[in-house]
Amino acid sequence: MSSARAAVVWSPEYECDIGPHVFPMEKFRRVRDRLLAEGEIAPQDLVEPAPATPDELRLAHDPDYLDDLARLRWSPRTMMSELPLTAGIVRAYVLAAGGTTRAAREALSRGFAVNLGGGFHHAFAGRAEGFCYVNDLAVAARVLRREGRVRRVAIVDLDVHQGNGTAAIFEGDADTFTLSVHQEWNYPMPKMRSTLDVGLEDGADDDAYLRALDPALERVWAFRPELVLYQAGADPYRDDQLGGLALTLDGLEARDRRVLEGCAARGVPAVVTLGGGYARRLEDTVEIHVRTCRMAARLARAGAGRSA
Repeated sequence: MSSARAAVVWSPEYECDIGPHVFPMEKFRRVRDRLLAEGEIAPQDLVEPAPATPDELRLAHDPDYLDDLARLRWSPRTMMSELPLTAGIVRAYVLAAGGTTRAAREALSRGFAVNLGGGFHHAFAGRAEGFCYVNDLAVAARVLRREGRVRRVAIVDLDVHQGNGTAAIFEGDADTFTLSVHQEWNYPMPKMRSTLDVGLEDGADDDAYLRALDPALERVWAFRPELVLYQAGADPYRDDQLGGLALTLDGLEARDRRVLEGCAARGVPAVVTLGGGYARRLEDTVEIHVRTCRMAARLARAGAGRSA
């Protein structure tokens, strides 16, 4: 099998102005800069996304909610975002949805692709929540299914917070497997029902996390997905401000290896999205994301993740 290079989807508009906030929007650019500086990706690997179209957004979101976003209308549907509501912010989230969709298309031919953004798993069909206006994971899965590119999609969500919006959007959808491994006694409360939820106790360390992850991934592989969308949140890290787990940098890298090498071994294309990450030192969040993206890029160069 000939080697390929992972597509890395990124837009400077991902880094929108949200004012003083715990979400470090600059991390998207800093991860890109590190990957380029270290030679893990080349400039030609970078792909600029197009915004998700209104028709694509409607595959995952209710028209009334999308109208609120388009009109920048502060309403019960938008106010739980915990973010400002500006044209630049809405555009960034619509671009991220287009970015995850583009990354999914690229992964089908390259094996692996990364969206240096995305993973906005708290957005419901009809409302914003938890720093998330548009659920790019849901948009991408439904766009590719409508295009006839895939049928069975697994969304592997390893953020410290349950992917409640994603779970709700796909509840009862037999062709979508939603896995969420998260801290049980953390936001959101109450939780939605994923296909498989694994709630971890406060302070779970590397060993406890990986022991819980392994059998959960076996359930994913038994589903025989044709595409994996991986929400690789950095916030299970032990020094995360919004998390309460105790994973180390090496433990998070082992987590990524379980997912990405598992996809490679089965010839399943995979998309990486960055999700959350709120470490006290921004450099730690960037390092976690760089390690995830580096692994995907190296697996792509090795020709993994593509069916023969």
